[in-house]
Amino acid sequence: MFYQIWAALFYLYGILLNSIYQCPEFSQLTTQGVDGKEFPEPHLGRWYFIAGAAPTKEELATFDPVDNIVFNMASGSAPTQLQLRATIRTKNGLCVPRKWIYHLTEGSTDLRTEGRPDMKTKLFSSSCPGGIMLKESGQGYQRFLLYNRSPHPPEKCVEEFQSLTSCLDSKAFLLTPRNQEVCALSSD
Repeated sequence: MFYQIWAALFYLYGILLNSIYQCPEFSQLTTQGVDGKEFPEPHLGRWYFIAGAAPTKEELATFDPVDNIVFNMASGSAPTQLQLRATIRTKNGLCVPRKWIYHLTEGSTDLRTEGRPDMKTKLFSSSCPGGIMLKESGQGYQRFLLYNRSPHPPEKCVEEFQSLTSCLDSKAFLLTPRNQEVCALSSD
């Protein structure tokens, strides 16, 4: 009897702790957008890659040689397309241009990468001014990425991102150094 009482108390204590220490709320962006503008208009333009988080280091390995990345998102040739151009500055100083096309999912902010049918990208709001969080998933990986309109957002933004993703079982964290000059984006 004494054991059953203790077991019940520990069970209730566990429920109480779980309700207190739940992950902070974050919400997926909707097609309604920001300031009454429909998605993706408020998200077009220049973005800087700030940090990444994932359950394992292997899921972030592609970003290990990166010092900084600058992106430009523009409307594509069709209403359901977004063109993304990026220039990656590697830690050894090289500038590597990249470009790809996202396909918008009707009625949602979910994005599909052209040529990569296994990859899915979801966009989430960020409490950080000028920030956005992405969740990329594909065959064998899942990672969260933090982007900002500024190459050096407030430190609090990075701390909140790391705290949130840690709560979501991301044990690996990567912060881009952003020590070097950003590479110029190509205009083609």
